Amino acid sequence: MSEARSTTGDRCVSRPDDGRAPANAVLGTALSRRTVLRAGSAGIGLFLLGSVGGRAVAVEVPATALPGGTLDPTGIPKYVTPLLVPPVMPRTSKVRTRAGKNIDHYVIAVREFDQQILPAGMPATTVWGYGPVDPQNKGLAIHNAPSLTIEARHGEPLRVTWVNDLVDDGGGYLPHLLAVDPTLHWANPPGGTDGRDSRPHHTETPESYDGPVPIVTHVHGAVGVGDESDGYAEAWFLPDAHDIDPDYAREGTWYDFFAAKAEALQGSGWVPGTATAEYPNQQRASTLWYHDHTLGMTRLNVYAGPAGFYIIRGGPEGDDAVLDSRTGKRAELPGPGPRRNDRYPATKRYLEIPLAIQDRSFNQDGSLFYPDTREFFDGVPGPYLPHTDVSPIWNPEFFGNTLMVNGNTWPYLDVEQRRYRFRLLNGCNSRFLVLDFSGIPGAGVWQIGSEGGFLPEPVEITGEANRSRLLLGPAERAEIIVDFSAVPPGRHVLRNLGPDEPFGGGEPELEPGDDDGFHPADPATTGQVMQFRVTPARGPDRTTPPEFLTMPSIAPLTGGSVRRLALIEMMSEHFEDAPSEALLGRVEDDGRWVAHEWTDPVTENPHVGETETWEFYNTTGDAHPIHVHEIHFQVIDREPVVVDEETGTVGLADGSRARPPDPGEEGWKDTVIAYPGEVTRVRIRFDAEGQFVWHCHIVEHEDNGMMRPYRIGPVQEGQPSDGGGHGGH
Repeated sequence: MSEARSTTGDRCVSRPDDGRAPANAVLGTALSRRTVLRAGSAGIGLFLLGSVGGRAVAVEVPATALPGGTLDPTGIPKYVTPLLVPPVMPRTSKVRTRAGKNIDHYVIAVREFDQQILPAGMPATTVWGYGPVDPQNKGLAIHNAPSLTIEARHGEPLRVTWVNDLVDDGGGYLPHLLAVDPTLHWANPPGGTDGRDSRPHHTETPESYDGPVPIVTHVHGAVGVGDESDGYAEAWFLPDAHDIDPDYAREGTWYDFFAAKAEALQGSGWVPGTATAEYPNQQRASTLWYHDHTLGMTRLNVYAGPAGFYIIRGGPEGDDAVLDSRTGKRAELPGPGPRRNDRYPATKRYLEIPLAIQDRSFNQDGSLFYPDTREFFDGVPGPYLPHTDVSPIWNPEFFGNTLMVNGNTWPYLDVEQRRYRFRLLNGCNSRFLVLDFSGIPGAGVWQIGSEGGFLPEPVEITGEANRSRLLLGPAERAEIIVDFSAVPPGRHVLRNLGPDEPFGGGEPELEPGDDDGFHPADPATTGQVMQFRVTPARGPDRTTPPEFLTMPSIAPLTGGSVRRLALIEMMSEHFEDAPSEALLGRVEDDGRWVAHEWTDPVTENPHVGETETWEFYNTTGDAHPIHVHEIHFQVIDREPVVVDEETGTVGLADGSRARPPDPGEEGWKDTVIAYPGEVTRVRIRFDAEGQFVWHCHIVEHEDNGMMRPYRIGPVQEGQPSDGGGHGGH
């Protein structure tokens, strides 16, 4: 067990008299010690953190774009590529379940390929992406990043065989596109059966791992799924390549246990290089997404490309349950969206469109850039492990210097003067987005859904309270309606005010003299998202204006016990102001926080059918998007706390007042922003037993300790361990 140190000192976050913070924000100032680059007014100057004699110092540098690869983002043409609307994933076949029901079966492989992410005329980029294997619709045999959308119906289960096809034409394994840090607690295939899923011991700083790549796919937001199908971080598997060292572990610690469980439940025999999952789709209609979840490698695997939307439609709380308050009849929402077997390229006009927003950096040859040394982040030059407690390659966060939407940098979308429905995903590794619609004059923007489906009532983003801004933490989703009816024809840009650095809440500093918020994204690069090209409507818009939508009601969860949990940042004992890992833990009755490693025994173990309130005490200087697998929850409130680093304690601030959820958080969610200087409370009902995880979805944090196993119900007979794994340090 580790002892945690915080860098925040005693602090509490003050509030307005009514106890509320501005919408989608928290008052207070983010810590500036990990600023990557900050733009002065008119490009006067910038600084980054360097290191002299092991001490972090501010170093002035010329005013340039956010650091990245060798490709200058300011030289990438903007708004010359039309937005790709991902088509629907074709199924492979129908299969019969053990219960005798015929369900859709998808065989989906991760492969390596070249994709034109940068504008035409610039080099293509080698990426990974999911795509169908032997689909019934041969015209949609497409691998892309992001990948094709899996469309599901409420109450209709489906089966997916996930295939690790990261092999070359000769059947040999492909190494990772990015530098893999083998000093973390990670999958560690070279460790063999005894050393997999561990933090290996090294006598000297090792080189990057260049062996076969493990993967395991998680459908983020899937509720009621069996643990064998959830994408557990230690259920990874290597490709079925012919040249893998026989001493390597080919599967993670939990793979065989889940394979046997899947065979008993599904009759789906897993073969090398694959895993088969079933998704019950009993939850509310909602926007999910799927991505890799390998222990200690999620940041790298997702950054390389494999991710896609998973949309559940129908059911008692789906589109048919949304009414028009003027008539009491079924409302008309903007559509259509992509459907199964639509042609590709599309010949339809889509009015419902998923938008995956991600940040990346590139080299001049078109290749992805991701740091291969810790020195990139804060100038810590080493020595690294084993001589200090800092890993040589892992970066505590990473912020790409370009934004891309649906797999292209700065695309454009032709829209008419009518209403559109967008399903938004923040697919960034570390970046919080503050989407700013104020540059689209006359637009009306309403949020109608979050991760768990429709909100109880629409939230006007362009209203006075929200100031045309929508905050999305990594992995958060929002369903919105944008009304372009009053937008003048022309070209208008959706902007981003979220910072090019760790986010701690507050407001963007937009005017001279602002000094109590955060620096917004570089307006020339990461401050721009995509362009809308508005033209007159070709016909009447018969959809229901969002202010007249009556949404399905949501019954509040009540009662239950309370768990006090801690979000902790571990600081290096060898380098000043240098994070060494991030951890989760618990808060004792006396306020002392206790950090836990991934391998520590399970400490969160609710009973099946039990309701609990989980309190996330953030003892760090950054906001963390906390995701709990297997369930949806309701946000209860947030309240200021005092963090005392000397005693390692945290407690409510004197006279503190809880504030209610921010607008857009009143529905069901699976990811919540836990702000610094606060406790964030969510209420959860646990209905299905099994072994799952909860973690921070800043995936750099997740990969270095900020993930914990949790179990619903009793220990399962034959499971590998009670904790997160059996590996040591």
